Amino acid sequence: CQGLASTAGVTLETMAYHVESVARGLRRVQATAWLLGDLPFGSYHESKEQAMRSAAQLVHAGAHMVKLEGGGWTADTVRFLVERGIPVCAHLGLTPQTVHALGGYRVQGRGDAAALVLKRHALELQDAGATMVVLEMVPAALSAEITRQLPTCHTIGIGAGQGTAGQVLVMHDMLGVNLGKNPKFVRNFMEGAGSVRDAMAAYVAAVKNGTFPDDALHAW
Repeated sequence: CQGLASTAGVTLETMAYHVESVARGLRRVQATAWLLGDLPFGSYHESKEQAMRSAAQLVHAGAHMVKLEGGGWTADTVRFLVERGIPVCAHLGLTPQTVHALGGYRVQGRGDAAALVLKRHALELQDAGATMVVLEMVPAALSAEITRQLPTCHTIGIGAGQGTAGQVLVMHDMLGVNLGKNPKFVRNFMEGAGSVRDAMAAYVAAVKNGTFPDDALHAW
């Protein structure tokens, strides 16, 4: 799965350009990776129709699926897109596009009330037709519980513990080339690796054999 994520400073046109570039590369090597493109901030917030136009632009560029952040109000948008043939990945917990509204990069879903909201939103998104949901910086026990409650929506964790169906890690974090302080859930796979290819292979192997993430080290 090739993921192209966006933050608040990225435009839809930028995302479409990068999706097209990755899609071209996949075709060149006859790869079968699932290409997922993020809908940037402001490209789906005004209306379901706006979301459809934005999603269509990424699909035309080569995306197999689009991702959007948030729960609650996004369920109607997800349903609108899915009914029109566009697979959707949702995103709950820490949502980078709206991090300032969350008070910064903080763990989400702590406490009974907050956990209930996340579980409700996850079920609403599954019922709306989302087939994947990213859980970011969510307590490991809560992520595992949400995963068990979503039989038709696969959870992808980042800083959400071992209990999700899959894992994702930002490439710059994985390779130790980010400019800031590493979040708790990051492991530098370049340490001891002879090449970037070896580091990525080590990451894949660690996820598959269950040694990463380690809930005691990389989760809450």
